[in-house]
Amino acid sequence: MKGSTFFKTASLLSPLLFSSAQAQESFTHAGTGITFLRQQVDESQTTGGYEFGYALPGTPTGSNDEYIGYIRGAVHSGGKGWSGVSHGGGMPNSLLLVAYPNGDSVGTRFVFAGGYVAPNDYTGNATLTQFAHTVTDTYFEVIYRCQWCWIWNQNGATGQQLPTEEVQVIGWAQHMDSPPSAGQSWRLHNNGQSQFGIQPANARKTEYDDWVAKYTNGTTPTPTPSDGPTPTPTPTAPTSCVGTPAPTGSYDYIVVGAGAAGIPVADKLSESGKSVLLIEKGPPSLGRFGGTMKPDWLEGTDLTRFDVPGLCNQIWVDSAGVACSDIDQMAGCVLGGGAAVNAALWWNPTPHDWDYSWPTGWRAADMKAATDRTFKRIPGTQVPSMDGIRYKPEGFNVLATALRADGWKEISPNEVPDQKNRTFADPPYMYENGQRQGPLGSYLVTAMERKNFKLWMNTAVRRIIRDGGKATGVELDGGDGGYCGTADLNPGGRVIVSAGVFGSTKLLFRSGIGPKDQLQTVQNSVQDGPSFINETEWIDLPVGKNLNDHVNTDLVIKHPNVSFYDFYEAWSDPIPNDREMYLEKRSGILAQSAPNIGPMFWEYIPGADGIQRAIQYQSRVEPSPPATDNTSMTISQYLGTGTVSRGALSINGALNMFVSTPPYLQDKEDLAAVITSIKHLQQVISKVPGIVWEVPAANVTVEDFVNSIPKTPARRRSNHWIGSSKIGTDSGLNGGTSVVDLNTQVYGTENIHVVDASLFPGHIVTNPTSYIVVVAEHSAAKILALGSGSQAPGKQAGAVRL
Repeated sequence: MKGSTFFKTASLLSPLLFSSAQAQESFTHAGTGITFLRQQVDESQTTGGYEFGYALPGTPTGSNDEYIGYIRGAVHSGGKGWSGVSHGGGMPNSLLLVAYPNGDSVGTRFVFAGGYVAPNDYTGNATLTQFAHTVTDTYFEVIYRCQWCWIWNQNGATGQQLPTEEVQVIGWAQHMDSPPSAGQSWRLHNNGQSQFGIQPANARKTEYDDWVAKYTNGTTPTPTPSDGPTPTPTPTAPTSCVGTPAPTGSYDYIVVGAGAAGIPVADKLSESGKSVLLIEKGPPSLGRFGGTMKPDWLEGTDLTRFDVPGLCNQIWVDSAGVACSDIDQMAGCVLGGGAAVNAALWWNPTPHDWDYSWPTGWRAADMKAATDRTFKRIPGTQVPSMDGIRYKPEGFNVLATALRADGWKEISPNEVPDQKNRTFADPPYMYENGQRQGPLGSYLVTAMERKNFKLWMNTAVRRIIRDGGKATGVELDGGDGGYCGTADLNPGGRVIVSAGVFGSTKLLFRSGIGPKDQLQTVQNSVQDGPSFINETEWIDLPVGKNLNDHVNTDLVIKHPNVSFYDFYEAWSDPIPNDREMYLEKRSGILAQSAPNIGPMFWEYIPGADGIQRAIQYQSRVEPSPPATDNTSMTISQYLGTGTVSRGALSINGALNMFVSTPPYLQDKEDLAAVITSIKHLQQVISKVPGIVWEVPAANVTVEDFVNSIPKTPARRRSNHWIGSSKIGTDSGLNGGTSVVDLNTQVYGTENIHVVDASLFPGHIVTNPTSYIVVVAEHSAAKILALGSGSQAPGKQAGAVRL
């Protein structure tokens, strides 16, 4: 039975699943008489509390682009603090409004971020008119009219969230310090952040026009003055490449993107004796390759933040110079890509994954040799600390007790990769000698020993230069110390695109390969439009379609035997003994991935549609809101193999990538699998009476809990993106779903390949890094077997000739 309107609104409030007592309510502001639909966030989530409310015109307006807003934020020592609201729910690609005390007044600023990077001042036409404000020693409030706020355009990066749907998702964040002055960068919020759902219908007020007339006196509103810097004017012409001229020379293979796929494929290609250029957009990561980003306690060592396992979660609180700036999801744009910043989980691939969705030549039997080669290079370990001890195993022990009591089997997962039903394990990692290694510490090391291999870092690639279906090189886009100009192919050479799901999709779009509507966006952009490849040379393929990600549902339990280790504090002030154990012996808890992962466990859920869907649970000793107890554990449920739902990627006029269609729970059997498995887990947890459920709360059904979570990336993502350049035999040139053929060659081209997670036809059981490396091994063999890129038209992938 469908829940009441009140319950639905209450259950969408945030990742916290607020209780109904904290649900939105009608609130009339005493000073102005304006009635808002108000959301309150209490002290347990943000020091000083936070409130947001809004009122909408009584009936939907023609443009639906304005509202009257209410923000009440916390004031901290020295009259400092700021409170923000996201009009799109998340931080990236959304109009952000920041309010803050400024003496006796309240300042406001509109800002915008294209990715998980420090935002810039907004250059669009959003207008804020203050109606009233109050500042005290402990809080401030501001009542304002926000016009042109539900639709935005930042230098071509467009978006909207009109109040015309049943629910809008609003984001909030707070900081205890003042906003930055001119010339300074924004710092990550340090006083909480989250999202909540709100129903526009409940905020529509017939008095809206009267309130506007009263507080604007019928005049045209003007923006509230700001003490922030003057926004940079919107560009009207392409900007020039910033960098040094590229070295001369040409190559047999150019690999774009030095991540989990690009590094192994470049190594294997260079092993053949052919000349290989590997181009990485970002800076070095590990110390051995010239990386320098590190906390103070690593100064004087050859280690960086990326080398130390216990610092892997730092990207979520300090992503400057690490996260990609041109996509709306968190990703590492450094040497190694995701393999340099993730938790380094390293799984021997489950054979069923290859057999379920991959085409002929890519099934489990076909992939065995590549898998064996991969695990010979990177064997992995379940005990990263060099002293052979697993530190702080309390979380594992508590859940393992429950799993065993319910009949689940403990396994060594990389020895029995096919056992993924009602099994559990301590996870394996791609660490070696207490440090991050993986493809960086193996394939890249051997590649760099060869004279026929070159690595360029801090150099972006703008587009593939091609004549019809034949690539002749790539155009470079510079970077911090990077190169401008071109990198050319030798006759018969090939370009391999390995820039990750978002980066590879973007590069193909900018090279004139993809759906017509996406290519038209590039064609109309200020930056690429004037030099974009002629429309007669476009290759219409479903690039960006088939997008998938593990569906994430976070659950929270607590038990008195569990205790939280503050890996975030270890960045700046590690416990002295832990610091010394790591620096001197590569041992201790800092040799383990944050935030104390384990156990992992799996099951398959049979669906009414005949599909077996795989579930992986990844537990960690860390509270997730609303839990704040240091005895809490978050258990992330990942729905993988067998999912039917798919999404899509798009590019905007600023040439930033975004998830235009989220791939989450569109199919009823996908949804049913999530619900059924959580009920199974509840049965498991009941085996240990001391375990207390925090999320979902005891008085909330699993169905209501799962249905309450917005199906948005901000709430559902695992950041295990795959599938945007699907491999298969049904060529997209002929109305099929595939972008590349069985040799990873892009249909309609002679010598352009995609090798990374973009290829995956469907999702897998576990975290994907090891699968990506295996795919790279297998792909390199296929590409080498093709020999030189042929100039003969008949050698184009998917070419149709009469």
